[in-house]
Amino acid sequence: MLIAAIALAAAALAQQPPETPKSEVAVLKAGLGGCSADFTVKDSDGKPVYAATIHVRVRYGVWGIKRADLEVGANSDGEARIEGLPDKAKLLTYDIQKAGKKAAVEQNVADNCHANYEVSLK
Repeated sequence: MLIAAIALAAAALAQQPPETPKSEVAVLKAGLGGCSADFTVKDSDGKPVYAATIHVRVRYGVWGIKRADLEVGANSDGEARIEGLPDKAKLLTYDIQKAGKKAAVEQNVADNCHANYEVSLK
C-alpha cells in the first residue's frame, strides 16, 4: 500500500512541467534621485535579447553642468533597470544596442519619473 502511494505521488510529480526560473533583473543604482527606467529589449522576432547594452548620459544640476554616463546590460530575459535617476534633469536619451542593431528611447523625468520601455532592436 505504501509503495502504491509513493508510485502515485511520483507519477503526479512527473506530469508537472518543470518551472523555468526567471533570471534576476540587471539593476544599476545611480544614486542621483528617485526616478527610474525599466527596459525589456527584444529582437525583431519578439524574442528577448541577452546582454543588450543600455547607455544614457545624464545631465543634471544647475544648467545641466553635472554629468554621469550610465550603462547596464540586459539579463537573459532582455530586462534591465536603472534606478536613482535625478528628479530634475535634461531629457534622457537611452541608446540600446547589440550586435550592430540599435534603438533609442527618450525619458523626460519631469513628466514620467518611473518609465517602462519595451524596445525592439532593428
